[in-house]
Amino acid sequence: MSLLLPHLSRREMLTQAGAGFGALALSALLGQTARSDERAASPQPHHRPRAKNVIFLFMEGGPSAIDLFDPKPKIEELAGKPLPASFGPVITPMGEYDAPLLPSQRSWKQYGQSGTWVSDWLPHTAECVDDIAVIRSCYGEGLNHSNGVCQMNTGSILGGRPSLGAWVTYGLATENDNLPAFVVINNDGGKPTNGPRNWSAGFMPALYQGAELQSGPVPIKNLANPPGVSQQQQRSKLDLLHELNQQHAGPRSQQTELEARIRSYELAFRMQAEAPEAIDLESETADTFALYGLDDQATQSFGRDCLLARRLVERGVRFVQLYHGAGSKWDAHNNIEKNHGGLCKASDKPIAGLLKDLKRRGLLQDTLVIWGGEFGRTPMSEKGNGRDHNPYGFTMWMAGGGVRGGQTIGATDEIGLHAIDNRLHIHDLHATILWLLGLNHMDLIYYHKGRPERPTLNEGEPYTRIAT
Repeated sequence: MSLLLPHLSRREMLTQAGAGFGALALSALLGQTARSDERAASPQPHHRPRAKNVIFLFMEGGPSAIDLFDPKPKIEELAGKPLPASFGPVITPMGEYDAPLLPSQRSWKQYGQSGTWVSDWLPHTAECVDDIAVIRSCYGEGLNHSNGVCQMNTGSILGGRPSLGAWVTYGLATENDNLPAFVVINNDGGKPTNGPRNWSAGFMPALYQGAELQSGPVPIKNLANPPGVSQQQQRSKLDLLHELNQQHAGPRSQQTELEARIRSYELAFRMQAEAPEAIDLESETADTFALYGLDDQATQSFGRDCLLARRLVERGVRFVQLYHGAGSKWDAHNNIEKNHGGLCKASDKPIAGLLKDLKRRGLLQDTLVIWGGEFGRTPMSEKGNGRDHNPYGFTMWMAGGGVRGGQTIGATDEIGLHAIDNRLHIHDLHATILWLLGLNHMDLIYYHKGRPERPTLNEGEPYTRIAT
């Protein structure tokens, strides 16, 4: 009996072989999806974590480093003069920039055993510098608020990628099944540039996106059962709704929003037991209220948000992001004295209160606190008394979560325009945050359309010297 295959024409052979190659590709894609699903089902850190939780204090609009953490005497010397050619040209959203240099009106002191420089706009934060690592050499590509905020949150100036909080949730999951793993609070009900895109899950399943809470006395609306509806009745309604949703979602597995909606109903039910206690600030002492500035109208709003953040991480929420000045309020194109003066007064004491409270409760060692905006501001003036956007060299700081306090990392040039020493791109910052949480940014992979996607777009390196 002959084992030879029947004669096939070239066309027939290519047709059948092509089908086989297609099956191989499908098998590979299914395998990649399975690996992403496996990661989601049993997330584990890649190495020993130094931090378990994150609180990201996002000063939306772009705070001015040279008026807060990075004093530049050279600007005093060149005040009112054009930008020296050796520092330029500088490209901004308005084109090439040649306005005269604007000196800072601030007074400066060195604080703590570390001697960290802080301006008189942040007297309360200055008390905490020995717990803070000030990073003066950050940079990115975002020239305007939309792409700057997008890059600081997702690593890219283009929308559509998962946010850092979503990657952390994907990589580590939650410590508390009765609360969201990733929470966002916009101060005073403001809406930051790009809105929910900043805390989106991008191409990952929608269940990893951030849950937005309201700033103010009622952070979570509609949490209680309707009048006359018992917990048992509510459970029965959700069971029926779950069954109907599963029937609907079965043939639509590619629509991750359906699965996220189903899980959100279940989470909302579980939150009815735990969330009211988590957001009930009235159980705090008068001393704690004073620490966060809740006894002062100027600091009350953001103080409430910071206190809520502490209560959330205390109960296992993995990533909390607070937007102060939501709606680009830190964007001081004119009258920076009035703009930054008011915003610093509103945020300084609450932020210092948060650091002090975390430390006295033993939470700071496990909680990484991050401060910063999407970029900084130029040393040149705009409209005579303001400053334009500066993504070329700006300051952020980190505290807790294994970070060695009392450091000043990197430097900008003599006028605070460009980062020149220990330059840390936003990808490096994200890699550092993930590293402190026990995640290797190159090993944290989600397969999207057959392509291995990573949180830092295959770029960046963690700055490991920041750790203790």
